Amino acid sequence: MSNLGPDEAEPLGRRERNKRRVRERLYSSAIELFIQKGYEQTSVDEIAEAADVARGTFFNHFQRKEDLITAWEERRRQHLTENWKNLSMAQRGDVRTTLGRLMDDLAAMNEAEGEIARAMLAAWVRAGRPLDEEPYSAGIFTEVVEAARQRGEIPSHIDSVQAGLLIRDAYLGALYRWSRVPAGTSGLRAELNAITRIILEGIGSGELAKP
Repeated sequence: MSNLGPDEAEPLGRRERNKRRVRERLYSSAIELFIQKGYEQTSVDEIAEAADVARGTFFNHFQRKEDLITAWEERRRQHLTENWKNLSMAQRGDVRTTLGRLMDDLAAMNEAEGEIARAMLAAWVRAGRPLDEEPYSAGIFTEVVEAARQRGEIPSHIDSVQAGLLIRDAYLGALYRWSRVPAGTSGLRAELNAITRIILEGIGSGELAKP
């Protein structure tokens, strides 16, 4: 049991809250600068100045500028994971319905971020993150496909891991295209759902035949 009284414990909590506020201010300032100038053209000094903190304070929260990309990734990962966990079995439905809900969620997340998503996606690619990161969305897609395979909705010979990776790759391709056109000129949600239909129905005969 701690010997600290209520008055002694409070300063520690206050320090932690201040630390989080500074980190959030640094993150928000960096995002604004990335939108205005681009990731590569923005320096750590500029981020610190915009957040009204000393340069050294930046490194108390982020070891390097690339860690801001990691912070952005983690927020998106948490959003997708939490929404997936909160989706009840009844809401998930069959494979087409479930993938449709996931694609709608991904589209809504990116469209809500708008310029932020476009700026950070460009930074994410230039930093080589697509080659290094764990494809967390593929894990969710794999889970959906495997559940459908177990229910007999798709052929039993389909490799659910490969299918999950395929869907994830198709999602990223659509996201890249969306990020390169002006806001409001591309329907990300419609494209993602069209991609889902093509993957589920196959090409040619409309069925996924055994090799």
